[in-house]
Amino acid sequence: MKNELMKDLETYAADAAAKLMATDFGKLAEIGSLLLRAKAEDRTVFLMGNGGSAATASHVTNDLVKGCRIGDAPGFRAFCLSDSNALVTCLANDFCYAEIYAILLQTYARPGDIVIAFSGSGNSPNILQGLTAARGMGLATIGFGGRDGGQMKALCDLILIAPTDSMELLEDLHLIYFHNLVCAMRPALAEQAGVAASPCACCG
Repeated sequence: MKNELMKDLETYAADAAAKLMATDFGKLAEIGSLLLRAKAEDRTVFLMGNGGSAATASHVTNDLVKGCRIGDAPGFRAFCLSDSNALVTCLANDFCYAEIYAILLQTYARPGDIVIAFSGSGNSPNILQGLTAARGMGLATIGFGGRDGGQMKALCDLILIAPTDSMELLEDLHLIYFHNLVCAMRPALAEQAGVAASPCACCG
């Protein structure tokens, strides 16, 4: 049993490594460039997801606010739309769950801001309505998906699709993609702020 379990663990890890290296890093670089331009223009970044992807959106918000802070220069002005249980459940109860992100974006966002959606299926109604509202408001839309990208693919200005059908793997990859971005963006963020960049532990 132990040997079989170890084999399965190693297989998952090997598959994750292979899928990671099959990523479209050119698309990830485009997303990074869009985020850097938004930071230079003092735009706001809004993030959204459901379930595990909501947790990813919350984690990434932390990375944008704190992980992208260089010295005393602030990081991104970023907000996770699923972080307030009271607000999300209020909107879901009084309107419907499919409308929560659209309503929040219509309340908070301004033209030129960015919304980032994380979704394994790409077909969650609240993600689709949120992206539709964002496009109608003049926001830039970024997606992190998997499988075939789902319906959200057509609603994103830029979308990076993790090359896997596995929900577990694609959620792993979404976090790796953003940690990669944070490390890669630090030199440019430091240049924007006119301060010395803190080295990333993984790339010196």
